[in-house]
Amino acid sequence: MKTVNAFEIVPAAMKQIQEGAFLTVAAKRQKNVMTIGWALVGILWRKSVMMVAVRNSRHTFGLMEEADSFTVSVPTKDMKKELDFCGTMSGKTIDKFRECRLATRTAKKVSSPVLDIPGYHYECRRLYKNALDPKMMDKELEYLYPKKDYHTLYFGEIVACYQTE
Repeated sequence: MKTVNAFEIVPAAMKQIQEGAFLTVAAKRQKNVMTIGWALVGILWRKSVMMVAVRNSRHTFGLMEEADSFTVSVPTKDMKKELDFCGTMSGKTIDKFRECRLATRTAKKVSSPVLDIPGYHYECRRLYKNALDPKMMDKELEYLYPKKDYHTLYFGEIVACYQTE
């Protein structure tokens, strides 16, 4: 495990996040993993922050509402099958960790676990959340929400960032 600067890896991390990365969260004595394809990294409130978006129709949404943290694991090897599976199946009815043989390990600084995969790992302490208000959104984005299942944005302070082989 090698500590890395969260901002120096942004180009590589964002390139992969467009193809998919794993968001992992634990709350209510449950854990879940889902695929994300959208994220932002930047400075907010004088802190290093990652923002992730979770639709309110997802099982992960309920856990994110209760959790004080989340982790994002950006794979550096081909995990397309696992990303596809975790992006299309619900953790409400399927144990995605078991089905995809995804092991977790205890995070260094937050309560949500980290996937034990080769990649970049962001550990984030939740700072803020905000549900999207469709009345405030540009109309050209409505096609992204045919079911009206809008995202909630979760902002987490990046408290640890590292790479594993």
